[in-house]
Amino acid sequence: MVDSNGTPITIAIVGVGEMGAAVGRRLRECGARVVTSLTRRSDMSARRARDAQLEIVVNDNELVDGASFVLSIVPPAAALEVAQRLRDQLRRASPQPIFVECNAIAPMTTRRIAALLETENFIDGGIIGGPPPAGQREPAKGPRFYLSGPQAARATRLVEFGLDIAVLDGPIGAASALKLSYAGLTKGFTALAAAMVNAAARAGLTEALRVELARTQPEMLARLERFVPQMFPKAYRWVAEMEEIAAYVGTPGEGAMLYQGAACLYAELAAQVGGEHSAASLEHLVSFCRRSI
Repeated sequence: MVDSNGTPITIAIVGVGEMGAAVGRRLRECGARVVTSLTRRSDMSARRARDAQLEIVVNDNELVDGASFVLSIVPPAAALEVAQRLRDQLRRASPQPIFVECNAIAPMTTRRIAALLETENFIDGGIIGGPPPAGQREPAKGPRFYLSGPQAARATRLVEFGLDIAVLDGPIGAASALKLSYAGLTKGFTALAAAMVNAAARAGLTEALRVELARTQPEMLARLERFVPQMFPKAYRWVAEMEEIAAYVGTPGEGAMLYQGAACLYAELAAQVGGEHSAASLEHLVSFCRRSI
């Protein structure tokens, strides 16, 4: 796939976590030149970038220069910092790339970033689904990128490079709102399950709860056994996402405090995973979900 000058299209990936690296790999496998920067990134991020065979540039000017698209795929807490960091480079770039804000942030945060960047080439994005697997180029084999805003249709070209793109008929903020609505249900369920399993364990009712769920809610038990263990290494990233969901939901009476509580729960579990706190809650969850571990 090439641009109007006959050269491979360049797509910049900001953030080479599990999702960003996998998306970059999919784009590269489907013919794009994919660049990323390791500025302020960990050794693990560097390893992911190399494993995905992404082209590593040394600074943000090289990251933005010549790119048709810049995809920001970072933890929610870093989304605003990324926009602040790239603001001047995006302004100076000629032609200006299309900036796609792909992070799990509240619509008002997305609009704040759009205002900060002061560019018409801004698209609100929300990613739903897991990282695309290696070696499979079909868009259906990966997450869906929901896009919104006046420029959203311009990114449908990314379908040519293996991404599943769906354009929403809505303003900047609509894609972010859909992403958080979905995450509030899925990750919210995981938080609720973790809280209640731990409460039951403290009361000595672990097996009684398991038996009753197996008897009356087998689908719920199966989901719990699958998704709670998968949460452990991600809990630290979900803290800010729950805070963004709380801001999106609104007032305490509208349910915002549910997600503020979920943020606190994930922060505590992340501390236990990292060895900073006693791992009592984590051990209760591991024990309860033993069938899937």
